[in-house]
Order: sequence, then C-alpha cells, then structure tokens
Amino acid sequence: QVQLAESGGGLVQAGDSLRLSCAASGRMFSTSVMGWFRQAPEKEREFVAAISWSFTSTYYADSVKGRFIISRDNGKNTVYLQMNSLKPEDTAVYYCAARPTSGYRDPVKYQYWGQGTQVTVSS
Repeated sequence: QVQLAESGGGLVQAGDSLRLSCAASGRMFSTSVMGWFRQAPEKEREFVAAISWSFTSTYYADSVKGRFIISRDNGKNTVYLQMNSLKPEDTAVYYCAARPTSGYRDPVKYQYWGQGTQVTVSS
C-alpha cells in the first residue's frame, strides 16, 4: 500500500517557477515508478512526467520538456516536480501517482494517487 500527499502548488505569474513535492508512505516507494499528471477544468487528466525507481530514466510530455524536471529522493520517500518558465496553459490540478502496472503515460495504469495540488499561472 502506498499513500501519496502533494504540496507546493500556488498562484504564480507567467515565467515564474514552482516546485511540487509528493511525500509517499509505504515500503514500495523505492521500487515504484512515480509519475506526475495534471488536469485542467473540463479536460482529461494528462501525463506530465515520470521517473523510474532507479533514477536512470525520466520521461516528459512534449508540452513541458525543457521546462519541468522530475526527480526523486528515495531516502525521503519523496518525488519532486520542478516547474520553470510557467505558462498560463500549465494551470491545472497536479497529481502524483505511483506503481503503474505497465508503462508510464497512461493514468489508468497507476495504482495509487494523491489528492492533488492546484497550480494557477496568471498571464
């Protein structure tokens, strides 16, 4: 069992940066692929970034590549999403997710989810 809690969201201006954190409980964290997703009003939840358990692989949506960085600290059971050069279109609720049954992009495959944290970017 894994429990996830996101933090770090807020209201910022375009061009600003934010760092989201996702604290996980449970022994399986260190061996779990971790992902970040986002959902804007009236839109489907979409993949943002993912990181392998061994740190060797990171994956990004094209819309955030070069601006966002995913990282993890297995000693602290925490995964981070550093978001730079934020744009109004990044406005969404951001969710942390763990342990996909396969792959990393499909939210349906993830077994555990946090409650989400709101990120609002004003123009």
